[in-house]
Amino acid sequence: MNGTELSIREVARVTGTTSRTLRHYESVGVLPASRVGPGGLRYYDDEALVRLQRILVLRGLGMPLADVGRLLDDDGDGLGALRRHLHQLRTEQQRLARMAASVERTIVTLEEGGQLVAEEMFDGFDHTQYKDEVEERWGKDTYASSDAWWRGMSDAERRTWKGHAAQLGADWIAAAQSGIAPDSDEAQALARRHADWLAGIPGTPGHGTGAPAKEYLLGLGEMYVADPRFAANYGGEQGATFVRDALRVYAENR
Repeated sequence: MNGTELSIREVARVTGTTSRTLRHYESVGVLPASRVGPGGLRYYDDEALVRLQRILVLRGLGMPLADVGRLLDDDGDGLGALRRHLHQLRTEQQRLARMAASVERTIVTLEEGGQLVAEEMFDGFDHTQYKDEVEERWGKDTYASSDAWWRGMSDAERRTWKGHAAQLGADWIAAAQSGIAPDSDEAQALARRHADWLAGIPGTPGHGTGAPAKEYLLGLGEMYVADPRFAANYGGEQGATFVRDALRVYAENR
C-alpha cells in the first residue's frame, strides 16, 4: 500500500456516502477513524479504507450493520475476507445479469407478439431468497403462511399487490421529502395505511386482528433503516428513518 490518508470529507466524496454516516459507523464501533486532527477532523488510512470497503460491500449484500461489525471483528484475515466478498458480489452480479436478460427477453417477445415462456421469464428471480432470514426473525410459521398466500395468488393479484406496495412506498418518499414531522396527521395517516397493508399479509404477527403487533411494527421500522434492501423502497436511509419514526409514533399511540 502507498500510505494513503484521507479526511472524512474526502472519504465521503470518493465513496458516495456522507460524513454523518461515517461518524455513525465510528459511534457504533464499526469504523474508528485512524486519527483525529485539529478541530476533531477525522482521517482514514489504508487499513481503515479497506475496512470501509468491506463494510460497504457487506451492507450492499444486505447484512445488518450490527452483524457487519461482529464479522469484521471476528475475521482477522482481511485479504481472505475480501476474496470471499468478491465471490459473493460476482454471484449476485450473475444473478442480476440473468434477471436483466429475462426482462429483456420479455420486452422483445411482447414487442414482436411472440409467446411468453414462464421458465425464461423468471430465470434469476427467487422470491424465497429471504426465507432463512424471515424464519430466523419471525418463525417458520410466518414464512410458511406468507409463502402459501403468495403462491396462491393469480398473476393479476400479484401485480395488484405490488402496485399497492409501490404506491405506498412512493407516498412515503414524497412525505419524507416534504419535510412534515413523523407525528403529523399526514404521516400518521400513512402509518395507518402501512399497518393495514401489513395486516393483510398472512403470517404477519397480528394478522386477522386488524393490526400488526406493536413489537412487529417497531422491529420492521428498525429493519427498514438498517437494511439497504428495504431502505431503498423509501428513498434510502433518510426516508426509511422517517418511516420508522412515523410507525413508532403510530404503534405507541394506537
